[in-house]
Amino acid sequence: MNLPPIHLENMNLRITVGGLTLNVPYILFGTFHRSFPEHIHSKRSYELHYVPEGQGTLIANGHSYPVTPGTLFMTGPDVVHEQITNPSDPMSEYCICFELLEHKPARDQKLDSITGAFVQTAFWIGQDTQNLMPLFEQLSFETTRRFIGYHRYVGTLLEQIILKLIRNYRGDQPDVSVPQAPLQTLDDTRLAAIEHSFLYQYRFITVQGLADTLGLSVRQTERTIRQFYGMTFTQKRTMARLNAAAHYLTMTAMTISHIAETVGYSSLEQFCSAFKIQYGMPAGRYRLLRSAQI
Repeated sequence: MNLPPIHLENMNLRITVGGLTLNVPYILFGTFHRSFPEHIHSKRSYELHYVPEGQGTLIANGHSYPVTPGTLFMTGPDVVHEQITNPSDPMSEYCICFELLEHKPARDQKLDSITGAFVQTAFWIGQDTQNLMPLFEQLSFETTRRFIGYHRYVGTLLEQIILKLIRNYRGDQPDVSVPQAPLQTLDDTRLAAIEHSFLYQYRFITVQGLADTLGLSVRQTERTIRQFYGMTFTQKRTMARLNAAAHYLTMTAMTISHIAETVGYSSLEQFCSAFKIQYGMPAGRYRLLRSAQI
């Protein structure tokens, strides 16, 4: 399989399925040769992942799941997750972010049941049983070639992907629920920038720097972080740094003092205290337990 990478953001794409209205901030496809540290998305974001090739491990809310070709999983609001790729057989992954704008009752009860399943399923993982790969191949074709009308066609493909996703849910739907959230939204660029900043720039990120990136004031930025994540900027940055530290503890032989410095702490004592508060145990013990898990 030789599919081109996809990196689309700020598509200004809205799709509607029954009473469900979704924004699509980004569509990505590529092979990851390094793992993604533990992270969570905003309170209205649902990230669909489909792995056509390669192997690895997904750790979600403290549970470990093997990832093999054909694995499909959804990580929604408040789902803490980490994706660990196999260096000898790295995972390729389609990743589509859906931001919930509105969910209201549909006239068609069956369709309402389908859209309700999407909103209420914050986490699901399993093997695809609905032959999603042709839709993803067509999505890759449309987004790389961009022939006339491709934007509308991509919307149609995404609607079909959602319906097939729900069909996958039907046989194995976990008991999860999604908290209600306000329905205002940021534009696509800002939402993607926030996610990427905390995932990749956790060491040096400042509220002023993020505000400059978003084109907002510091006060607006702080309100936005609290609205989307239910925590302050400082709390979110601390979580991002400690999530990265947990990843290094599990996946590398770096010393704890080196990890503390790498993720942005100037004091080992401060790092150890913060880590114990977030994970309920010292960093050394966490390393031993997680290494035994993987």
